[in-house]
Amino acid sequence: MSQDTAKSAPVRVIIAEDEAIVRLDIKEILLSAGYLVVGETGRGDEAVSLAAETTPDLAILDVKMPGMSGIQAAREMTRDAKVAVMVLTAFSQRELIEEARDAGVAAYLVKPFRRDELLNAVDTVLASCREEWAIDAEVESFGSGESAAEDKIATRRLVEEAKSALIQNSAMTEAEAFSFIQRTAMRTRSRMREVARQVIEGSLSP
Repeated sequence: MSQDTAKSAPVRVIIAEDEAIVRLDIKEILLSAGYLVVGETGRGDEAVSLAAETTPDLAILDVKMPGMSGIQAAREMTRDAKVAVMVLTAFSQRELIEEARDAGVAAYLVKPFRRDELLNAVDTVLASCREEWAIDAEVESFGSGESAAEDKIATRRLVEEAKSALIQNSAMTEAEAFSFIQRTAMRTRSRMREVARQVIEGSLSP
């Protein structure tokens, strides 16, 4: 999502980071980019309560916090709500990454980070989650002879392949490519996987 988009329809964010200076830096970066910070805390358990109260689009959580870890908080937040989650960590560990992914975390960012690294990560997390949610909603709405899991995997594979084709052949960004697929599916009242298949076969282009 571009900064212009953020300003026209502010993305709601909560920040949970027990280091006050880091939390303030994150808040200032996000506000300067047009995001709306609707809550902040230094505790993991309070972050869960904040998420329930403010219904954010994005939660940025430190891994180690009093009350509850960022990964535990992420698991609680994503259980019943659609919220994109990014965790902050002082180090990169494969076990941590796998545990975070299982808890519903979309991405992680290693501290310290620069302004552009944070904003790029936020853009990527939001775009990725919105695609996942759109595919989930389509699978629930249309259904097929496959199981929901198989349907989702097949749809994701076709959409990713179609996005790559649009990026390469039509000079689109990844976000623009997905938007084209989604909008075309809505306009033609068909499934994104069918639109994607047409793009891949070359029978459909912008």
